[in-house]
Amino acid sequence: MLSASSLIMSTSCRSGENGQVYVYCYGDYFDPMLIDKFEEETGIMVIPDYYDTAEEMYTVLENNATTYDCVCTSDYMIQRMIDNDMLGELNKSNIPDVKNISDVYMKKSETFDPGNKYSVPYQLGISGILYNTKMVGDVEIDSWDDLWNEKFKGQMVMPDSVRDAFMIGLKKNGYSLNSTNEKEIRTAADELIAQKPLVYKYANDSARDLLADGSASVGVVWNGEYIYTKDLNEDVEFVVPKEGTEFFIDSWVIPKEASNKENAEKWINFLCKAEVAAQNFDYLYYTTPNEAALELIDEEYLNEEAVFPSAETIESCELLKTLDSKTTELYSNYWKKVKSE
Repeated sequence: MLSASSLIMSTSCRSGENGQVYVYCYGDYFDPMLIDKFEEETGIMVIPDYYDTAEEMYTVLENNATTYDCVCTSDYMIQRMIDNDMLGELNKSNIPDVKNISDVYMKKSETFDPGNKYSVPYQLGISGILYNTKMVGDVEIDSWDDLWNEKFKGQMVMPDSVRDAFMIGLKKNGYSLNSTNEKEIRTAADELIAQKPLVYKYANDSARDLLADGSASVGVVWNGEYIYTKDLNEDVEFVVPKEGTEFFIDSWVIPKEASNKENAEKWINFLCKAEVAAQNFDYLYYTTPNEAALELIDEEYLNEEAVFPSAETIESCELLKTLDSKTTELYSNYWKKVKSE
């Protein structure tokens, strides 16, 4: 991982005649060609830096408030940052292409950003089960309960993340993935402990590769990983379990203490352009909230339910919410129990 300081040296050849914008984002989360395109259009030099988890990002920003101008992160973390007065309100007059973002997702964003004051949706995704049709045989995969099937012992990949793993145990039992009820959380933990002997590996980004090379027959992944995996292994399919699942909205925000706020708004506006969002889709294959970009995306993808879920599927999903410290500790303690037994 390159730090912002090291990237300053590598990008010093660019003029930056109109200043700079320090961008902080999940790794490999936009087409790198877009940096050159933005710099050519605006004369603003982009200095990117990357992080692995939203929690890591939060700690960095909390301790270095003026380091970054523009940050891409997830719904529940944006809620936390708003609650802790870490974000600056966006000047929408500097982001005219926000009009391209679907009203459906702007409205859903109000769950964590009332009034859409602080964020602009960037990428969407849903969690589901990726499975190898040949390896699962005649088993119909359509439920979280299928991940407790003894047939898949030693062939299953589960998320190595407390909230994502507990989501499965909670949804399996008809509970909210944001449950604050200790009895429900304990039930989910017991389910995960019972499932543990069947699990081949707990993994996040590498889950898709284990399905692609046949090391696993079923695994939990985000829908944006489907096309990548399908290109490597035509036998894989993706399904959203009938009990519902987790849905995320990753958005761009500007820290309250940002030094280059207008340049950050220009970066956000650039990413809202239809042709830029379409180029990003071809790089990421995650669901884009950019309605105008849909006209530029191959119809093959638009008709793929795994890539562009139906409105009915989206309605069956829940966004993660930031939990109070007591409940967060509950999840953490039960997750430690799951991993240790």
